[in-house]
Amino acid sequence: MSSVVEQAVSQMGKSIESTKENFSGIRTGRANPALLNGIMVDYYGAPTPIKAVATIGVPETRTLSVTPFDPSQANAVEKAIRDSDLGVSPRRDGNVIHVTMPELTEDRRKEYVKLAKTKAEDGKVAVRNIRRKTKEGIDRAVKDGDMGEDEGDRLLKELDKATKQVTEQLDALLDTKQKEIMEV
Repeated sequence: MSSVVEQAVSQMGKSIESTKENFSGIRTGRANPALLNGIMVDYYGAPTPIKAVATIGVPETRTLSVTPFDPSQANAVEKAIRDSDLGVSPRRDGNVIHVTMPELTEDRRKEYVKLAKTKAEDGKVAVRNIRRKTKEGIDRAVKDGDMGEDEGDRLLKELDKATKQVTEQLDALLDTKQKEIMEV
């Protein structure tokens, strides 16, 4: 029956991965291809993720280069980047689109730290929800007589230990991201 806790730990691991992915979209002082992940390009009438229609490179620390696979779609890619909420002005050099990230102000960095804290808290809420559902399942199994109380208590202790470890991992991720954002 320990597989119940293993299943919960697996779900909590997915929550950590989701939080990491959310963090990758938060800007730091450096250019990162993940910043463009949320951008959708109108590709022949269908909204398509930018990484499905172009390669994204980092030629310099604050510059991204976007090269569409289909050169005729360069205008659509450039428009999608310009219309995004990144607040950047892309410039074309033939078929390559250069996106220079502006220097972050102190206020903007603080806003990004708040955003990172919100994303980390969302991850923690997901972990707590997984813990709650798993605990309810264990309690139900003990009540129905499918397992003994000692077994149920042991599983709950394992679950609490795993939850604490995952929460600490999320806190460590947040600390790392905060340092990254505040680094000038």
